[in-house]
Parts: sequence; structure tokens; C-alpha cells
Amino acid sequence: MKKIDRYLSFYLLILISFSYFFLFVKHQVGNDSTISEWFINYEGGFTKRGIIGQIAIELSRYFESNLRWVIFLLQSSVCTIYFLLLYYLIKNLRYERVIILSIFTPIFVLYPIAEIEVLARKEIIVFSLFIIYLLIPRNNNFKLLSFVIFSILGMLVWEPIIFFYPLILIYLIIDNNIKKFDINFFKIILSFVPSLVIASIFIFNPLTEDEHALMALILKNEFGQTCYMSCGLLIGKSTIIQQFEGNYGRYSLEVFVRYFLIIFIGFFPLITLIKNSSLRRKDILFFRFFKNPVSLFYISLAPVILLFAMGFDWGRWVNITYVILALIYFKLLLDKHFILNYENLKKGLLYKIKGKLFVFFFIMFSFGWNPKTVITGDVASFPGYRVPYKVFKILSN
Repeated sequence: MKKIDRYLSFYLLILISFSYFFLFVKHQVGNDSTISEWFINYEGGFTKRGIIGQIAIELSRYFESNLRWVIFLLQSSVCTIYFLLLYYLIKNLRYERVIILSIFTPIFVLYPIAEIEVLARKEIIVFSLFIIYLLIPRNNNFKLLSFVIFSILGMLVWEPIIFFYPLILIYLIIDNNIKKFDINFFKIILSFVPSLVIASIFIFNPLTEDEHALMALILKNEFGQTCYMSCGLLIGKSTIIQQFEGNYGRYSLEVFVRYFLIIFIGFFPLITLIKNSSLRRKDILFFRFFKNPVSLFYISLAPVILLFAMGFDWGRWVNITYVILALIYFKLLLDKHFILNYENLKKGLLYKIKGKLFVFFFIMFSFGWNPKTVITGDVASFPGYRVPYKVFKILSN
């Protein structure tokens, strides 16, 4: 059986090279949204997404280095770790048409390089932490403890991970072969509690104006940086109601149709894989009530609708949803919890496209489009051409 590792390593090496370049170029840009998120810290008090910014500040102080330069080094390191972990997780997947398309879809690993505004946003740290958890060998006690650590760190880094907890719960149930509401099931439920406590602190105890002002003052006086965009929104959109209100004026039929097509087309290979997969064990809790596992995955992703309603970075939400679902599916497939029916898969529409026509289809599907970052942005065209062209243009100026 031919494996995907050789092709995957080449693809990821190209993407990580582009990542270094774009992170270096944009780390001094005064209005970069990624940097603004990395400025959030605990200098004014305990707040959401502050742990990474605090680490950057402490490193900047210790080494007496420019804060933006420290953030660039941290972002480059995080991107490197993520790509290496991703490669290690999925390198043994079978070299098969739909699996290839599910990896090369432009809403997966290509997306943050095509939309550099998203590059090295804090969810990439959560992805890395989650892959580390997935790669830990199965030993029930240690595996459960490692999940508690992952969920706490994930919540401190990027609190919207809470919207994906039902999906992650489904993974834990399958991975632990949970068949009924027994002590092992309740251990899994309890493992979410520490991070949920942290989430409740974020929700019910947002930064006050004085605390936010202190954080901004230290950034300005000690590091010469302004608390803007994501950093500034800690006070501008601190309540749940404010989160929802920010999207009201952006909804339209065009937006809903566009994102329906983006999700349908971008997720198509992965959903095709899930639809053609069956659980090795038929008595897993919840799954015994569903003919196909894709139905339960759909239900577990329902809370993500709230994420779309609360923020206008819809392109990001599509990417994040895809990454977490793909990581879970690939891990379950590699661990043989899922059995993929390759014969049935080859009866599908994608296998009716042959030869050079499929090569053309692959290029257009994988490199011919990508969603923009925000809800009002149209679909971008040909990232496979625009990304290297952007690099050449910057280097030539």
C-alpha cells in the first residue's frame, strides 16, 4: 500500500517556507491582526487568550528584545511544530484519491498561507496541543490526564475551543470504547470540568476598563506598542451580547449562499470519507442509534453555529472546524476505529474523472480558490498562483 508521506512532506515544506517569509514581513506591520492578538497578556489581570502574550512579554523582558521580534520567533516556532506534528500524524495515510483531496482542500493547511491575516493566529497552538494529545499512546490514566492538560491549555490560549467540545467528546467515547454510561464515561465528562471553570471565569469576569487600561499602558510605556484590534476588543466586545451584536449588519442572502458553497465544496472529500466509513465496534455509545457516523458528527458540530454568529471571521471558522474534524477522523482511521470501505468509495463521482482531466480538477479544487477571512469577503481565486507571486513581488520591491 502506497503511503502519502513523501508527497505530504514536500507540500508541507513549501508551506512552512512561505509561512516564515510572510511572518517576517508582517511582524512589523502596525495593523496586523495576528500581532494584535499576541499582545493580549495578564499585566492588567487574568483574561482570555492572555497566556501566550504574557510568555512573549516575559521573554522580551528577560532577553531585552523587541516584543514584535519575540512574537515573530514564537510564531515561527509554533508554525514549525504544527507542520511537523501534522506530518507525523497523517504521514501513514493511504495514498488514495479522496484522502489526497481531503488534505489538499484549500480550507485545510493551505488556508492560513493563502490568507496571511490568519497566519499564526492562536488556534494553531490549540491544533498543535490537540495533535500532541492524539499522538500520546493509549494508557487510560495518563491519556485522561493529558486531555485535562490539553483542555486547560487550550482554553487559556483560545477559548472558542469550547464550541468543539461535543465533537472532541465523540472522539473520546470512540477512542475509549465507551459502550454505556459507566464510570469511564463520567471520568471523561469530569475531564472537561477544569477548562469549563476557566471558561466561566472569562465569561463572568471580563477585564474592567481600568484593568484593560493598565495592560495597554504597560504595552505602550515598556514596549512602545499600541493595544489595538483583538487586544482592544477585550473591552469593546467583552460581553456575550456584544459578540452577537457585531454581526447583525453583515448578514445577507449572498453571504449565506457563498458560505454554504464554501463548506459544501471544501468539506466534500472529508465528508465523503466519513460517509464511507463504519465503526469497527458497533456497540459504541450513541453511535448504535445512527446508521452512519457522519450524522453524529453533524450533531456534535451544531455549537459551532454560535461561533459563526458571534464573530465575523467566517473563513477562519470554516478552517478551524475543518482542521479539528479532519484530525479526529484521520486519527480514528489510523487507529482502525474506523474502517474505510475503499471499494464503495471508488464507485463515487470523484472516481469517474480520469487521467489529465482529474489532474486539472485537482489543481482547480486545491489551488484555484479559497475563502477570505471575514464574512463580507468574496472567494479569492488561485492561491496556488497568488501566494508565490506575492512572495516574488515583495522580494522585487
